[in-house]
Amino acid sequence: MLGPLTDIRRLILWDIDGTLMTAGASARTAFDDAVAQVIGREPGEHGVQMSGKTDPQIALEILATLALTESEAREHLPGVLQALEERLEDAIHLMRADGRVLPGVEAALAALGQDPHVLQTVLTGNLAANARVKLAVFGLDRWLDLRVGAYGSDHPDRMELVPVALEKVLRTYGANLDPDDVWVVGETPLDLACAVASGAHCLLVATGRFALDELRTLDADVVLPDLSDTRRVLGILTGARASK
Repeated sequence: MLGPLTDIRRLILWDIDGTLMTAGASARTAFDDAVAQVIGREPGEHGVQMSGKTDPQIALEILATLALTESEAREHLPGVLQALEERLEDAIHLMRADGRVLPGVEAALAALGQDPHVLQTVLTGNLAANARVKLAVFGLDRWLDLRVGAYGSDHPDRMELVPVALEKVLRTYGANLDPDDVWVVGETPLDLACAVASGAHCLLVATGRFALDELRTLDADVVLPDLSDTRRVLGILTGARASK
């Protein structure tokens, strides 16, 4: 459960897919089915990588593989995103069967949730509705204030999402946080890039498509194999401000 917040001093922005959980094949299937529903033909083996991207960006890249012009793709985008929400809602049973919570996630969320100075939410490429569905499947939403999350439905460019979250926190809680009070937790170079773009800190975990050695070549504040060491994760995310 969300704990009482008395004086917010730290904002933790969690990526979802590959960081908190994996939805199995259901997300890719939902995208392909949504495109087929709107366009009237299957996208086939398009090879579009989804890691770290926003849902609008992924949809446009898939549409581009169908030889649509940019204007045609953007015309179809709202319909595809609406169909995606419907398809993902229908795939809840598949997520429960094929998906899983990643190591250490529940313990880290629960422990951070006990700190009255820490606000946890998400920074994700998912549309807000899709994020809520995925998190609810595994009960992870109980520790997150999704009202102040930043989503692919807020902006198609992930680099713009930290300011979106900060503005929502200010509007909802009256807390005027500095980017130096923010940690982005993710598993791709794009998670790091969006943190750097706004001056936030970044913790990367090797629980997604990128190996630990690959992530260590990047300039993240911290890189871990996963979130299993709860004490270390809390020390990183709630300790003194890191110097970048």
